[in-house]
Amino acid sequence: MNAPDRYERFVVPEGTKKVSYERDTKIVNAASFTIEREDHTIGNIVRMQLHRDPNVLFAGYKLPHPLQYKIIVRIHTTSQSSPTQAYTQAINDLDKELEYLKQAFEVCF
Repeated sequence: MNAPDRYERFVVPEGTKKVSYERDTKIVNAASFTIEREDHTIGNIVRMQLHRDPNVLFAGYKLPHPLQYKIIVRIHTTSQSSPTQAYTQAINDLDKELEYLKQAFEVCF
């Protein structure tokens, strides 16, 4: 069968960055972040967190192809923020939320 090995879905190849950044040349304050070895789970969580930021005008993601294990997150912000700042803030906020959920779960069990 021509399917790639299962480990290729989550192991980032050596020499490849987990997250790469590409500024948009046509739209001011817009950029794309390519996140390697992730899928709809992370894409949707990051997109929804970005939508909570009032400085984010647009946030979306796509999977280029079902056999390419990466997502592309596109962010467009107001002039008060940059896509890099919005992305970093979203990731930090998600980290705090997940830590809170982990602690709440550990208290219950």
